[in-house]
Amino acid sequence: MDKKWIARTSILLGTILLTWTGVDSIRAAAYQRQYLQTLHNARATPSAGHAPAPGAPIGWLEIPRLGVSGAVVHGDADHLLKRAIGHLPDTPLPWQTGNSALAAHRDSFFRRLRDVRSNDVVRLATPHGTFEYRVRETLVVDPEDLWVLDPTPARTLTLITCYPFNYIGSAPRRFIVRAESITSREQVRLQS
Repeated sequence: MDKKWIARTSILLGTILLTWTGVDSIRAAAYQRQYLQTLHNARATPSAGHAPAPGAPIGWLEIPRLGVSGAVVHGDADHLLKRAIGHLPDTPLPWQTGNSALAAHRDSFFRRLRDVRSNDVVRLATPHGTFEYRVRETLVVDPEDLWVLDPTPARTLTLITCYPFNYIGSAPRRFIVRAESITSREQVRLQS
């Protein structure tokens, strides 16, 4: 009798967890569609110089070789990172000069970063243009190693997620991808 109760309870808990995960995935996909539409509208009339509100979509990130793709929102609060890639507010916006940092969970948008390689192309489409970066290096650091966010003289993109990728629970380290600006598509169009 006890074994049947344990089996039924396990099945019920598994069903609840799968349902919860499915609902979260559906919500994230709905937010992604909403963010993409907002970005398309913003490209027609980019805001001038104002800092975006927390949670406002500011771009769409792609790493074509890895199949990484997702909306980027301003802010890094946990509720935002559940549905998008977050821009760390204390770093420059992607269309500004300096080290712009983006973070996402290792079990969602940045799951495939484990396979990133030097020279991979990273694209970030924003209302201010599409910017391309080339991966320069990857690092594993402690959460206290904030030097990875230090300012840079050129446009740089730093991607951050938890590490190790297969860790269960709160991961003890951070996986960092550093990418340098190649050029912006808007600049290429102007030069042609």
